[in-house]
Amino acid sequence: MPPESPPVAAPAPDASAPSPPHQPGLLELFLAFAKMSLAGFGGVLVWARRSIVEQHRWMTAEEFNETFALCHFLPGPNIVNLSVVFGSRFRGVAGGLAAFAGLVGPPMVIATVLAALYARYGDIDVLRRTLAGVACAAVGLLFAVVLKMMMPLLKRRDVTGLVILAAVFVAIGLIRWPLQIVLLVAIPLSLAVTILTRRMVKA
Repeated sequence: MPPESPPVAAPAPDASAPSPPHQPGLLELFLAFAKMSLAGFGGVLVWARRSIVEQHRWMTAEEFNETFALCHFLPGPNIVNLSVVFGSRFRGVAGGLAAFAGLVGPPMVIATVLAALYARYGDIDVLRRTLAGVACAAVGLLFAVVLKMMMPLLKRRDVTGLVILAAVFVAIGLIRWPLQIVLLVAIPLSLAVTILTRRMVKA
């Protein structure tokens, strides 16, 4: 009678495999975007990326860049589009509405109160200087998030993406060409270059 073979050990789970992202609930989406909007003096993009990518890790940096790029081509404010697209991705229409309500609701209340105060006390010189200082800080935060969003391109050494980025910046920021015309040229060009590059890699 042949000897019994030793039991085969079950393969250990791959610890390096990425775990699926946490699925936020409706209340969590509302509170997360409410915090972003209340912290986002001068713009919510900085805080949205920090919360979604770095704090909650609901998206990778590449996924955030792709989603935000999509929101640029939809009508309406980019960050509002981002809240609806992001919420809908996890919880459907209800998630999009929850994220949108969190983003827009609290600032709307605060802005209404501040508008009434500014209409009454807006001529005070100290207040004007304070607002100027807040504007400078907002510009600095915007530069910081732009550099962070560029990091995936730099890490991948994506020369094509950086060239298109620089060309769009020069066309819109320096030459002052119309945004719509630049996008109509840049979008098909970037898609064509990306498809061609992937085919060359596969070949």
